[in-house]
Amino acid sequence: MSRPNFLFMIADDHRHSAIGALGTEAVSTPTFDQLIVDGTCFTQAHIMGSTSGAVCMPSRGMLMTGCGLFDTPDPLPDDAPLLPELLQQSGYRTFGTGKWHNRRGSYARCFGESGAVFFGGMNDQYAMPVNDFDPAGEYPPEETYIADGYSTTVFTDEMINFLNSRGSDDDEPFFAYIAFTSPHDPRTPPPPYDRMYDPANIELPPNFQPEHPFDIGARDIRDEVLAGYPRGEDEIKRHIADYYGMISHMDMDIGRILETLEARGLRENTIVIYTSDHGLGVGQHGLMGKQNLYDHSMRIPLLMRGPGVPAGLQCGALLYLLDLYPTLLELAGVPVPDSTAGHSLSALLRQDTFMHRKQIFSAYQGVFGHPAGAPYQRSIKNDRHKLILTVVDGAETWQLFDLAADPYEINDLIADPACAGLLESLKTDLKKRAARANDPVFKGNL
Repeated sequence: MSRPNFLFMIADDHRHSAIGALGTEAVSTPTFDQLIVDGTCFTQAHIMGSTSGAVCMPSRGMLMTGCGLFDTPDPLPDDAPLLPELLQQSGYRTFGTGKWHNRRGSYARCFGESGAVFFGGMNDQYAMPVNDFDPAGEYPPEETYIADGYSTTVFTDEMINFLNSRGSDDDEPFFAYIAFTSPHDPRTPPPPYDRMYDPANIELPPNFQPEHPFDIGARDIRDEVLAGYPRGEDEIKRHIADYYGMISHMDMDIGRILETLEARGLRENTIVIYTSDHGLGVGQHGLMGKQNLYDHSMRIPLLMRGPGVPAGLQCGALLYLLDLYPTLLELAGVPVPDSTAGHSLSALLRQDTFMHRKQIFSAYQGVFGHPAGAPYQRSIKNDRHKLILTVVDGAETWQLFDLAADPYEINDLIADPACAGLLESLKTDLKKRAARANDPVFKGNL
């Protein structure tokens, strides 16, 4: 069989549970639901964390380099072999559109063609500053202009235009990448999606709290001041309604992309990937943003469909977003650089195993531009339990959760005498995993 095409779609702020078919949140996502039927849904996909309040930057950096968090200090450094770059060097036609919250030079290395590209982090969804494809690869800021239309639709139309240039008989495989700015705030879904969800009918999540029970060092960060303190139920319901509206609109536009893929005869040889750069709180644990290590922020959707991808499989193996780096290279027949920290998902796709990583180590801040003594968080998670360490002004706060019994991370078991042995074991594991990840905070001491 010829080498597969790749259609890679990544959202901004889409948490793992906000897909209708998963049955955890009342959001309408018929396109995602069908992808789950037709392909594989990885239900325990995570990011490793962030050294910045702009969590999307290192997250996308890890995806594109296959490196771990502390080996990606400046996202997409000049000497890192990037995923689309390697595919392009191996004969793939590479196309990109949407958000690129990293260096302009790295974008030029990755894509030989481009639709509208946004080089910033966030903006008004109706007034997105974008650049057209620059053959010189410079993308000068003075050539930036405001896109005509809602960002999700603008980027979707660019992808559809690219797919319409392809045919099933084309010999050259493609890697087509679209990065939505949705459902990131400002949460302004376009009509009629702005009225699709009535805030009065929104159910608050089980772990809703008016305020987080202790200071995690992020109270005044931009995401957290999008709602007042204490969090009001009506205000949070409005935020959730708008969040769902943006997700449902994006789901519709992705449906248009997949319809085009099928109409062009490209479905059978195209691996479709949908994911997000991180999750979001939106009222869970009294938090609005993603600058924390709870599952609502660290876990992401990951859906795959296409040749070699089992249909109707929900896989609960622990994995990182950066594991896609070696996975896609292997599927394309491209050698995987030794620099990667990713572990290929190929064995999971072949169903040779249903295990992948034994533990997930996550981190937030504490390095790269943050002064000594700044707040930071670290966590370790296995197939059942999760331990979180938060350090603010030198004071440590530990939390322990049994995720099997308490998936919303409500009941802290840290003071339970029955968990004393488990607690010490997880603390040891956290120290080991931090060292393996080149975490500079601990310097071998926990």
